[in-house]
Amino acid sequence: MKHELFYKEPKSLLNKGTGFLTGYTHSLNPYGGCSFGCSFCYVRQMPIQLFRKQEWGSWVDVKQGAAAIFEKELRKAKSKGPVTIFMSSSTDPYQPVEYKEKVTRSLLEVMVNYPPDFVLVQTRSPLVTRDIDLLLLLKEKVRVSMTVETDREDIRKQFTPDAPPVGGRIRALSKLREAGISTQATIAPVLPSSEQFPELLARVVDRICIDDYYMGDGSGGKRTSRMGLRAKYEELGLLDWYHPAAYQVVYERMRAAFAEDKIGISQNGFMP
Repeated sequence: MKHELFYKEPKSLLNKGTGFLTGYTHSLNPYGGCSFGCSFCYVRQMPIQLFRKQEWGSWVDVKQGAAAIFEKELRKAKSKGPVTIFMSSSTDPYQPVEYKEKVTRSLLEVMVNYPPDFVLVQTRSPLVTRDIDLLLLLKEKVRVSMTVETDREDIRKQFTPDAPPVGGRIRALSKLREAGISTQATIAPVLPSSEQFPELLARVVDRICIDDYYMGDGSGGKRTSRMGLRAKYEELGLLDWYHPAAYQVVYERMRAAFAEDKIGISQNGFMP
């Protein structure tokens, strides 16, 4: 899908952690919109998209001057108490535009100078490995959470055709782990996968998070249902996977490869 870039000058970068992110003091989004345009993305049903005329995935707002604004906000927030940051809640910080614009990198540079108490970097892009130098400087204060919804590339192409291939994400996790950076694989939302999925993840991460449409879209699955995903599952003959209990299949499989305390479910799995 082609996408259009818009350059915006935001008034603020840090947002108070609320709802699903109440475990964090703040959320941080380097961009508005996301060119990966995943079919199941709950942001499709949020105001940032509902009030836009363009299709989700076809536009990206680049936040100009983000680092300078963020530095002021971060220093102020730190003066008031502990700061924990979820990056990002409604965009991917390493979507393709980041190659050129480097907004995310500029924000990490600020955090190196003024470290938050903790930052979780949530992405599905191998581009995150470009910033290993900065992530290492944040030491134990950072964790990279790589979304890996499935180990099946045929399924990935059906639901997230514009997102990075599964193999690239696994290689990125391996590279991050070898560098000594805290990582986790986030199976969110749970998509149909094979019985070999746990073994694949166990080679590259020590912990995982499992989430689905019903627990993780912020509305008990109502946002997701409005996007017509059930029809997609039905078309592919995968209705057994479109069910509130489907995540338990993956959970039981993962228990064979990961200790119980290394498996997080929904909100708990994203916490600092």
